[in-house]
Amino acid sequence: MSKEKVDVLVIGAGPSGVVSSAYLHNQGIKVKVVERQIFPRFVIGESLIPRCMDHFREVGLFDVLDQQGYQKKFGARFLKHGKVCEFDFSKKFTEGSSWTWQLPRAHMDNVLVEEIQRKGVDVSFETTVTNVEFNGTNSVTTVVDKEGNESQIEAKFVIDSSGYGRVLPRLLDLEQASDLDPRSSLFVHVEDINRPEGQEGWMITFDVLEQHVWFWVIPFSNGKTSLGFVASPEYFEKGGTKEEIFDELLKNSPYFYDRFKDAPKEFDPVLINAFSVGIKQLWGEGYALTGNSTEFLDPVFSSGVTFATESGLLAAKLAARQIKGENVDWQTEYTDYIMQGVETFKTYVKTWYTGELQDIFFVREENKEIKKQICSVLAGYVWDTNNQFVRNHKRAVSSLAKFIRSTYEDSNTAV
Repeated sequence: MSKEKVDVLVIGAGPSGVVSSAYLHNQGIKVKVVERQIFPRFVIGESLIPRCMDHFREVGLFDVLDQQGYQKKFGARFLKHGKVCEFDFSKKFTEGSSWTWQLPRAHMDNVLVEEIQRKGVDVSFETTVTNVEFNGTNSVTTVVDKEGNESQIEAKFVIDSSGYGRVLPRLLDLEQASDLDPRSSLFVHVEDINRPEGQEGWMITFDVLEQHVWFWVIPFSNGKTSLGFVASPEYFEKGGTKEEIFDELLKNSPYFYDRFKDAPKEFDPVLINAFSVGIKQLWGEGYALTGNSTEFLDPVFSSGVTFATESGLLAAKLAARQIKGENVDWQTEYTDYIMQGVETFKTYVKTWYTGELQDIFFVREENKEIKKQICSVLAGYVWDTNNQFVRNHKRAVSSLAKFIRSTYEDSNTAV
């Protein structure tokens, strides 16, 4: 059996793994990436938020993305029964990027991995991890390639960026149920043949059909648009094919029905069930978990890629320090930090579905300063504890929602 020695093994070539390996390579650390699939491959998570732009810039991957002509995203719009709430990322509390992209993830991920390969990062596709043995911080990982050939990789550290594959969580029994209610999504890409001109045509929109049911509309610059419904799993347990269910659900969106009722679908609608997952721990001796290998929340505020790149970059920085002989407090510097952002976003996800956050979004008279602070959260700046809606996220959201409900007899009055 052949063996290979590296400083860091990265499992997974999605955004988290690419950012991790790019940083390590830039630091002169020998890194290898193994990826189970072949790229390009389809994946959702097509709407980014501004915080991840900081990560792409830091590791030298921003320019190659900027050259692709992806649709720029300057904010987000929420609709509910004719009422409108819009957030402009340039009007947020925290300093940082005021825009990002909405894009086909298969294309973006392939662009990123080709760029790190061009820069010299070793990436092995169609390579599956079957076992990992740790001896202190050192490890031996067994992998199998597409021909069935087995080999081993010795590493001083492992970063698991395997996403939904969740390699180390499965092998090390780290998985646990999420404390979020289970949600499912039914989605498709369409040819946006009736796309209107200007902002109306490009703006990402979340259309609230019921308190617990919403519809995403994510236009791309290539003329296609991603459409998806999110609800509890039983909501999709209707008779008929997935296409028939999708077409029936589309009738519940008066705002978008005419635009998309005749739009040709690129593929049959895809159903993903119960996507929220949890984790027992984010690190152990010799490894760290990043991105969706840790905890995936919910697509409602498009946080997935930002958590992937935030955790991927931080894990790489800490691993580099450890390999160079520094003592790293992984609990404080990694877990506590990442989970503070996760718990902040989780509050916004939970209160979205309880209706509290929807009351705040669609209140009759909005407070501009509060809106700036919430806008920073939606932009991904959930580690800025100068923001009271980050620092005291549970109390701040709950208290504001209670105030609105007590002030307005009908809290669903238009903005």
